[in-house]
Amino acid sequence: MVKERARILVVGGGYVGMYTALRLQGRLKRELRRGDVEITVVTPDPYMTYQPFLPEAAAGSISPRHVVVPLRRVLDLCHVVVGEVRSIDHAKHTASLTTLATAEEGTGPTQLTYDELVLAPGSVSRTLPVPGLAEHAIGFKSVEEAIGLRNHVIEQLDIASSTRDPAIRDAALTFVFVGGGFAGVEALGELEDMARYTTRYYHNVEPGDMKWILVEATDRVLPEVGPEMGRYTVSELRRRNIDVRLGTRLESCADRVAVLSDGSRFPTRTVVWTAGVRPHPLLAATDLPRTERGRLKCTPQLTIEGAPHAWAAGDAAAVPDITADDTAQPGGPGKETAPNAQHALRQARLLGDNITHSLRGEPLETYAHRYVGSVASLGFHKGVAHVYGRRFKGYPAWFMHRVYHLSRVPTFNRKARVLAEWTLAGLFKREIVSLGSLEHPRAEFELAAGGKPPTDPTSDPKGSS
Repeated sequence: MVKERARILVVGGGYVGMYTALRLQGRLKRELRRGDVEITVVTPDPYMTYQPFLPEAAAGSISPRHVVVPLRRVLDLCHVVVGEVRSIDHAKHTASLTTLATAEEGTGPTQLTYDELVLAPGSVSRTLPVPGLAEHAIGFKSVEEAIGLRNHVIEQLDIASSTRDPAIRDAALTFVFVGGGFAGVEALGELEDMARYTTRYYHNVEPGDMKWILVEATDRVLPEVGPEMGRYTVSELRRRNIDVRLGTRLESCADRVAVLSDGSRFPTRTVVWTAGVRPHPLLAATDLPRTERGRLKCTPQLTIEGAPHAWAAGDAAAVPDITADDTAQPGGPGKETAPNAQHALRQARLLGDNITHSLRGEPLETYAHRYVGSVASLGFHKGVAHVYGRRFKGYPAWFMHRVYHLSRVPTFNRKARVLAEWTLAGLFKREIVSLGSLEHPRAEFELAAGGKPPTDPTSDPKGSS
């Protein structure tokens, strides 16, 4: 039993935020119903996005609404607040946050007090001062970006099919992806697969007319699956006529021209930025200790060093990897756990247990998980995997990718819906519809009501996105 009433504040509704609150909700159900414990989850969005499914959502294999999990349905005993925490003063146990209501009312941030803090805001895209990047590029971390990119790619095929200007056609059919990690390679593989299929419905666009370019600053892609599978990935992509540029950087994308460090120039209307992530800016607005890379200094018990009643896990936390050795995942002895979903899910469960132990005066558990491996999809029926020291490629790896992530997506409801969509996708043809107008739903009505005509999507540097 909890010794006294406890107010638990969970900052973030992603992997760690949702799973920690879900674990606490299960462990403290009796106390929650009696009012002895209060769990508040503050999140910018009322849903958790299962990011490994974003490439398939972009390719149309999964419906966007099945990639997200509504927090209020899952966390029915928690208080879910849609808003953003702007700063945290842990010395005073207060958090400053803005909500939709404060924005509507024009008032300043409100103060929220807590007894236990779970800081899990996740990460944001790591950008560089590349000319034109902010104006023309699109990221790939949210479901909105994934669906916007799908609409944009199909719109580029429409533009190429209808224009008589060879320069516009060439730029429309050139797609540049920056970053050779999971997000970049999987997004490129799925979208190229989708676009190649889509060209069969255009009388004057062939798969060979498109240019797909992957730009990676290091000398390998997908380091998580090992050197051998990384080399296989490069050869597989090149076999599909995808131009893989290793040891190359994007130096500019101003004026819709991608300029690479090797001197190449590609007129393009599509630049997708997936070159890594960095800790959420909120961490800098706290009085909690951070590492040189900006992540929170944590103990193996997932507490924040020198900050009683403060906890963290996931992308925002530097958790010591006590299982690391010379033969384990890249890092070696004394290194931190990788900021990936595999660790985040397990850390969240332990975090919920340890907070419960702390409230009940019980000893804390230590986080220890040896890296299992990684799987990646390269498009329909194509993939690579390095699991428990064994390597797989092609269809077996693709099948493992689907089985693994189907087992990890939250709630039985989502599992059933995703499986049903995969089954139907195997029986029927792909959907190739672009619904870019969804992002500007009032445009047609504004025009009918005498307002300004909607913006021509071809004049938008990001297209529909």
